Amino acid sequence: MELYQYREMLKNLVRKDLRTRYKGSFFGFLWTFINPLLQLLVYTVIFTTIMRFDIKNYAMFLFVALLPWIFFSNSLIGSTGSIINNKELIKKIFFPREIIPISVVTSGFVNLILSFVIVFIALFISGIGITPAIVCLPVVLLAVYVMTLGFSLLFSALNVYVRDLEHILGIVTMAWFYFTPVIYQVDMIPAKFLKLFFLNPMTPITLAFRDILYYGKAPDFTILGINLATGVLLTIFGHQVFRKLQKNFAEEI
Repeated sequence: MELYQYREMLKNLVRKDLRTRYKGSFFGFLWTFINPLLQLLVYTVIFTTIMRFDIKNYAMFLFVALLPWIFFSNSLIGSTGSIINNKELIKKIFFPREIIPISVVTSGFVNLILSFVIVFIALFISGIGITPAIVCLPVVLLAVYVMTLGFSLLFSALNVYVRDLEHILGIVTMAWFYFTPVIYQVDMIPAKFLKLFFLNPMTPITLAFRDILYYGKAPDFTILGINLATGVLLTIFGHQVFRKLQKNFAEEI
């Protein structure tokens, strides 16, 4: 497989992204842990003193679902412009072009996994703790990675030809966030719109993260399995579109 032959290049691009993400800052790579910690502190202050929701330990209810969403949205937007942003590399060196969006998603995924260190500590401090359901977490992580990768391959290729896509996607992800049950419970959605909300691929993933980490129970594997299969199909489709469109990347960028 061509991608496997270039695995070292992929590793180097991921390392480069992780090293340069906070390059020049005083705390450097520690920001990987500081960012989610500061987010948790802000949510705790806001939702315990100002905006009080009738949900026990709302800060953690929000936090465990927000981190995977941040990974998804940041990776999606970052990978969409990744081909154009690396045009000099593409023009000078031959390599499978899909390595670029894959590296963006993978570096974000590594950052997400490291951020869960803060999540686990916060779960213990908040009194929620960690249950045996945590063994299901790798499946949900795989689901969000595959789904994100599929969209990223598709949009990164299309953006070369439709430059407005990157800007449109910024608006779409903002709306997408509110159509995903990150800040509210799924039972708050009117029954007549429930099926529509579950067409959103991030809804089952968000609920699965919350089931495991907040409620301490296993997710619905039927829905999650369908979601994972959809993500795999999307990745295959996105990769096929990418391979077809990459032939003229050098001319277009």
